[in-house]
Amino acid sequence: MPREAEPSLNEKQFVIQALQENLRLDGRELDQYRPLELTFGDQYGVADVTLGNTRILAKATAEVTVPYADRPLDGIFTIATELSPMTSPAFEVNRPTETEVLLSRLLEKTVRRSGALDTESLCLVAGQKCWSVRVDVHALSHDGNLTDAACLAVVAALRHFRKPDTSMEGGRLTVYTPAEREPVPLSWLHSPFCVTWSFFGDEGELAVLDATWLEEQVRVGSCTISLNKHGEICQIAKLGGTPVDAVALLQCTNVALTKVKEFSDLVDQKLAEDLKRRDKGGFMAELRAENDR
Repeated sequence: MPREAEPSLNEKQFVIQALQENLRLDGRELDQYRPLELTFGDQYGVADVTLGNTRILAKATAEVTVPYADRPLDGIFTIATELSPMTSPAFEVNRPTETEVLLSRLLEKTVRRSGALDTESLCLVAGQKCWSVRVDVHALSHDGNLTDAACLAVVAALRHFRKPDTSMEGGRLTVYTPAEREPVPLSWLHSPFCVTWSFFGDEGELAVLDATWLEEQVRVGSCTISLNKHGEICQIAKLGGTPVDAVALLQCTNVALTKVKEFSDLVDQKLAEDLKRRDKGGFMAELRAENDR
């Protein structure tokens, strides 16, 4: 399996010593994110997130299918991740690496298992037909902190997505095209986001937010905290590495809550801007004589 070039000993020592002096190579504070951009595509359910040099594209789709036998009243919701060689030489097609597996599991726990999407609203005919919502996550470039960027892209894509409207008459299900009826948004309950901390030092006493790829290669541990703007924690993933003091973890959680509120405000703002762009003047424009009709 191909591997990406590891940083030299001088690079490792330089990064660690700089962090111990509260300095980062890009001039950020230790608890500061890189510039974050969120854009939506012309099609509903496409979100493009850029976090520094890390870029994630998420696309949500839906199709009518048969529900699971053990959950006849629920729809189906899945998240699929793809890390291709375009992202990094360390990734191969159809050969999931440990990074891809961990990313997929973190997204599953954060978004799907936390009940962010109301799967009961996806049921069309109990035990017979339901909506199957799928989000495909594609990493276009990797410069560290894939988890936070991917989670933001998934949440934004799902909130932006619109599924076709349906009706049931005489036991017959009708799915309308966008030209016949306006597509309807998903039933969304809350917006969880991931905040990943990296720990440096012999005992992991130095906590750094939004580590770059170079910083990730020299860290001694990491912790991903998933929560929403109301302070409800969905998960805390501490996957090995140096143990972290409980008090330090609480401090990281408090900072994470502040960042999650900023993420939530950003998504709300971008959704409002996209809705305004698609509205083309709004309802009053339709009442005017001089319109596109």
